[in-house]
Amino acid sequence: MPASHLVLGLKCGGSDGYSGITANPALGVAADLLIAQGGTAILAETPEIYGAERLLAARAVDEKVARALLDRIDWWRDYTARHGGCLDNNPSPGNKEGGITTILEKSLGAVAKAGSAPLTGVHGFAEPVRQPGLAFMDTPGYDPVSVTGMVAGGANIVCFTTGRGSVYGCKPVPSLKLATNSDVYRRMRDDMDIDCGPIATGEATIDEIGRAVYDLILATASGRQTASELLGFGDEEFAPWQLGAVM
Repeated sequence: MPASHLVLGLKCGGSDGYSGITANPALGVAADLLIAQGGTAILAETPEIYGAERLLAARAVDEKVARALLDRIDWWRDYTARHGGCLDNNPSPGNKEGGITTILEKSLGAVAKAGSAPLTGVHGFAEPVRQPGLAFMDTPGYDPVSVTGMVAGGANIVCFTTGRGSVYGCKPVPSLKLATNSDVYRRMRDDMDIDCGPIATGEATIDEIGRAVYDLILATASGRQTASELLGFGDEEFAPWQLGAVM
């Protein structure tokens, strides 16, 4: 089958100060290459784009799509306020230890995963994504919930970037792990599929690593097993989004 049959879920977890300058923009290049072949990429995690949402809205194919994205941000402001939280306090302790100081820094890096393609649609959690191109899905930032929504919506392969070493496998679809720095790649070699650290050291460009990620996506779709598949990891990662009080 052609690459146009691929629906790529874009995910970052355990982000660090390198995420926005290595793995995430490299994944954005790979997403652009896939979309150029008629494929689809899904960006998710609405709290993770807070502060950078207008960069995406400016790329929307029309005003209706742009408004739909901004409406989801408004919903999240209300949602977090009702539960005594706020979107400004999103970076986790691990993010901060890794060099991220504000949600704006984290969001700019997260949006880099989306490359440069026009935004073609905004979807609710787990809604089917049927049009090709770049889509946005409204999900929480929590890794298993976010990926569950994208897979339910049609993603048949996932790329997961991490700088803090988040351990994540995903069944029923393969999940490729992209290390944002070479230290994490070396320490977690059995769980990482590609090292994006050479971008930071000047040994490779974003475009070069992005092309390598794209080639790895095609190889995986053609039968190459990911690190997490070789480990047999990912059976416990299905996690629907539960709204409201849970007893």
